[in-house]
Amino acid sequence: MRFVQISDLHIGGLFKQDTFDTLVDEVNNDLKPDVIIISGDLTDDGLFFQFEQAKQEIKKFSCKNLIVFPGNHDYRHTGYLLFRQFFPVSAPSGSRVYKFSDPKNKNQTVVVTTVGTARADRDEGEVGFRQNLWLNKILKKYHIPRHPTDQQPQQPQNKNKTIIKIVAMHHHLIAIPDTGYTNVVGISDAGDVLRTCLANDVDIVICGHKHRPWIWNLGTMKIAYAGTACSWRYRGVFEDTYNIIDIADDGKIEIDIKIVGGNRMPLSEVVTQYNPEDRVTRIADMMSPD
Repeated sequence: MRFVQISDLHIGGLFKQDTFDTLVDEVNNDLKPDVIIISGDLTDDGLFFQFEQAKQEIKKFSCKNLIVFPGNHDYRHTGYLLFRQFFPVSAPSGSRVYKFSDPKNKNQTVVVTTVGTARADRDEGEVGFRQNLWLNKILKKYHIPRHPTDQQPQQPQNKNKTIIKIVAMHHHLIAIPDTGYTNVVGISDAGDVLRTCLANDVDIVICGHKHRPWIWNLGTMKIAYAGTACSWRYRGVFEDTYNIIDIADDGKIEIDIKIVGGNRMPLSEVVTQYNPEDRVTRIADMMSPD
């Protein structure tokens, strides 16, 4: 199965229309994902006319499985009221569970759980005690033992069955290089959320917010961050990018970064080729054969 993560459109004064149209073209015609996840900050200021445009722009994607949840910019200027009007979700917090079956492998299911981290007129994110308990309950429901010491689930499972668990949120769960003082503006209760994800064998956590593509590996769990897809709000990476997550029939996961209108490469290369002296990551140069 293929998932495309697009983040931080920032529709408003810093939105790049031509770039977004290029993005739509290559996602619809080249990548053809099974699921698109738009991980927050659809608007720059949470204003009514920006939400109107965001809704029209997002309609351009032909993918039938579209997951959208808010970022901190969407919750400005009472945008927390408008977001639910234009992009309804199952709960005011933004929490929701999606299940996708792999058409090529009936025994493989991908569960995507969105966690709302945006709060009205605040830049920092928060999951909250109740939502974290909810997340823990949901993830345990889909638990399949991976080790002999794991407790058996309440109901018998097909031994060949595989469940891939993705947790999606807007704010970054762990700080990222080259984001300056705003490293502190993440999730205030990140430790609680990390424990929940690790204890429940989450495969991938995907985030946006910092406009800085990156990936952390915590054991078997990957935390993947997307850059800004179509705005001038660059930070450390001065290219419009998004992430591609391919999940093979055997459960193997590959995460690539894609330059809008350009090439793609493994997201891990952004980390391995990082030069702390430059403090600017030139992804296009990394992809160059020279």
